[in-house]
Amino acid sequence: MVFLPGQPFSTIGPFEIFNLAILVLFTLCFAYQIVYVFVSLLKKSPDTTAKADHRYAALICARNESEVICDIIQSIRMQNYPAELIDIFVVADNCADNTAEVAQKAGATVFVRNDAQFIGKGYALKHGFASIEAQCGIDAYEAYFIFDADNVLDENYFKEMNKAFDRGALACTSYRNAKNFSSNWISAGYGIWFLREARYINQARYLLNTSCAVSGTGFFVSAELIKRNGGWKYHLLTEDIEFSVDTIINKVRISFAPDAVIYDEQPLRFRDSWNQRLRWSRGMYQVFAHYGAKLFLGEFANPRGYRFACYDLLMTIAPAMLLMTTSLVVNLSVAVCGLLGVAVAAPLVGTALWSLLLSFFYFGTFMYVFGIITTITERRKIRGTRAQKIGYTFTFPLFVLTYIPIAITALFKTPKWKPTHHSISVDVEEFGHYLSGEYERP
Repeated sequence: MVFLPGQPFSTIGPFEIFNLAILVLFTLCFAYQIVYVFVSLLKKSPDTTAKADHRYAALICARNESEVICDIIQSIRMQNYPAELIDIFVVADNCADNTAEVAQKAGATVFVRNDAQFIGKGYALKHGFASIEAQCGIDAYEAYFIFDADNVLDENYFKEMNKAFDRGALACTSYRNAKNFSSNWISAGYGIWFLREARYINQARYLLNTSCAVSGTGFFVSAELIKRNGGWKYHLLTEDIEFSVDTIINKVRISFAPDAVIYDEQPLRFRDSWNQRLRWSRGMYQVFAHYGAKLFLGEFANPRGYRFACYDLLMTIAPAMLLMTTSLVVNLSVAVCGLLGVAVAAPLVGTALWSLLLSFFYFGTFMYVFGIITTITERRKIRGTRAQKIGYTFTFPLFVLTYIPIAITALFKTPKWKPTHHSISVDVEEFGHYLSGEYERP
């Protein structure tokens, strides 16, 4: 994305200007995230205590999750928080197995949903909130926690999240980690990505008093906000990002609880990962199309405390990977045409090849550095051996680079919502010993 070193400025043509413009635009848009790293490293999270314990509902969406559903229910039951203040609800959504029976036997209240037309987690959540309101009343609980069936919680999860609610948060997300980080390079790639997102994105936002963003699972929404929204109204392919964007547009900050740790299972097969991230990428395009203009206007029209949050979330949903992909495709096309003898492209082959080389080098180095920083600072929270932690920092850039073909495919294909199969069940008590630091792998 740059012109050849030593090239006189007077010889720079449209192609070189294009590469330079992409580089400058990308840098201007995302340089603030470098500041986030220093904020997270240098500024400590404030110590807080809760004045009261509040009453919560845990809402779990599950589709064919009989192999793992007991783990999340058990980890909620084992919380260092008054058990009588947490009720557990499971939406057995279009299940073809005995998820409902297993969840009910484990102690959850189960709502069975069968709807072949409206498929997806957003619709399952809508059904769950409507069912709770009909059975208990929406005011029966002060806030609602959203979990996936494959999650496992640190024993202090509710205690830490309660601190955020007690100090006035209407929505709050938590520290997301991988239950199966060390399985292979794919699960480790997810793991580093989510650890980076928690420590160096959401924690920095929290410390700077701007809004965070929900990442899939492990967050609460206050009953006040649910009533204000008329239930759960988010049904795009990435309902979590849609919720985050709409919340900040309506001038409500999403908080962050850095010590509330949630673990979830990551895909092991590349095909499953491709399908999942294809849905995420297409969902980002959907959110951008629906809310991008409102976020842009919010940078100017919203109260001062929310303007940067609008910009930040606009950069989150903006097709940044598409911008990089455009540059790579243009340079690759020019290089190929020039090497095939196309006269107009022949003089630009050197610039195109050099730009491609530097783009991959800079991007790979940038991702590797981020992977190293994240792994070093979060190493005690990663389930794996020392060798695995080091080794997967080298494969992390490759994992991120696979987003390029995914981002391109998502432009032309709207994937159907498909559940990701989860099968890694853990001994929750033993898992809790590991999380508490009672033993550590070499």
